Amino acid sequence: MAGPRHDPTLYRDRDAVPIRRALVSVSDKTDLLVLAGALADAGVEIVSTGSTAATIRDAGFAVTDVAAVTGVAEMLDGRVKTLHPKIHGGLLADLRLEDHERQLADLDITPFELVVVNLYPFVETVASGAQGDDVVEQIDIGGPAMVRAAAKNHANVAIVVSPQSYPGIISALDAGGTSLAQRRELAARAFAHTAAYDTAVASWFAEGTLQDDGDLPTHLTIQAERLATLRYGENSHQRGAIYTRAGGHGIAQARQLQGKEMSYNNYVDADAALRAAYDMVKPAVAIIKHANPCGIATTAPNALDPIASAHLRAHECDPVSAYGGVIAANGTVTLKMAENLKDIFTEVIVAPSFEPAALEVFKAKKNLRLLQLPEDWQQERMDVRLVSGGLLLQDADRFPDDIVSVAKNWELVSGERPSDEEMENLIFAWKACRAVKSNAIVLAKDNATVGVGMGQVNRVDSCRLAVERAGDRAAGSVASSDAFFPFADGAQVLIDAGVKAIVQPGGSVRDEEVIDAARKAGVTMFFTGERHFFH
Repeated sequence: MAGPRHDPTLYRDRDAVPIRRALVSVSDKTDLLVLAGALADAGVEIVSTGSTAATIRDAGFAVTDVAAVTGVAEMLDGRVKTLHPKIHGGLLADLRLEDHERQLADLDITPFELVVVNLYPFVETVASGAQGDDVVEQIDIGGPAMVRAAAKNHANVAIVVSPQSYPGIISALDAGGTSLAQRRELAARAFAHTAAYDTAVASWFAEGTLQDDGDLPTHLTIQAERLATLRYGENSHQRGAIYTRAGGHGIAQARQLQGKEMSYNNYVDADAALRAAYDMVKPAVAIIKHANPCGIATTAPNALDPIASAHLRAHECDPVSAYGGVIAANGTVTLKMAENLKDIFTEVIVAPSFEPAALEVFKAKKNLRLLQLPEDWQQERMDVRLVSGGLLLQDADRFPDDIVSVAKNWELVSGERPSDEEMENLIFAWKACRAVKSNAIVLAKDNATVGVGMGQVNRVDSCRLAVERAGDRAAGSVASSDAFFPFADGAQVLIDAGVKAIVQPGGSVRDEEVIDAARKAGVTMFFTGERHFFH
């Protein structure tokens, strides 16, 4: 039987590793010259490539081009420059082994003690809207190879993938070298960095496949980085944290402007609020409690302050439940809206922006959390939900941009075709219903909810709940149902309350009974042929 690959007696102490030679190649040049200056002052030889070498040289620091080390000029438009034994031998040599030192000497290869590399801006390129070859060209090959090689050999090499780690390296120069603990921590960050990068590339290709042939990806990798540890999860005995996903542009990327630390439930409700408010084209506000809307509204016609108007109309739907709610606005939060909220206890407000005067008003409510969405906020194309032992993936439930045109093709099964104004109200109710937990019933008037029934185990109870909350406002309202009525009893509850029009998917074996009930009452009813469950 063969003996061990390496003779343990050849290993020597490599805890403190002085930095004599550094390989530097970065796309993010933040604080590059600060680091280069410190390396130069410490007498470290800097080996570099392309624009990084030019930047260091232009600042007056000595730099050795990679081509001078390898003896081979960059080729294929820069695709090949560091993929060479003179580079990777210097990265991977384990200098605890005399045989590795001997081989380096025989091959005239000088080792590196520091590698500073960050990768081509692939994620940023995708986020900019670029497509095709423009994205493919930002897939780094040599960079990840160098990062992984140095990280594997962290016993001998310190690998840095972010400017945030520069101060630690500069301190190590003064201390006489990097410690093993420091190099190991840097290696962990490096492997996480390349894993996230590879995940972003794989996800982009998977989405491209999805667009091309309609298939969901065979393999799905989700890479996320912990943004913050939360005080607890859904309940106080559960741990909780928020993670950001590479390429994400949603509630996890929102910037908190003021207020207490966000909780697990705050994030859940804020995301639900976005789902409700951002379906609307007109200025709109949604108020959420326990992931369900207690009010959604668009602005009143000719309102002087559209977003403040939308908020007041949403609040009127259920003022009791709005206490302690989470609010999302699809437009700038104004001074008027802030003043209207002075005496209403609110947990979170999410918006794309806030007027400076509104922020001044909110300062008096120190615990109120204000979240500003990123400028490139967008609804996700895919929904992912964890289940025990795996996850579920589906297309995000979105409404078409031309829903007004789509609504013209809804099947009118009872009553007369409404006016354009009434159709707009039905479309509003149909959109609002998607944000309500199933079984979902929404009653609306003038593009504002007046009654919401949600989360019941049968549809007739949701109808009763929506009517009860609407009270007298149910008369003359329109209703939407996220799925078909299995019996006529649910629709009858709405009809008896004075609802004048109903929009629903249709498709029940008892559709004729439901239609007949609407016809007898002279109630308009549309079938959309599409449901919007939200579990």
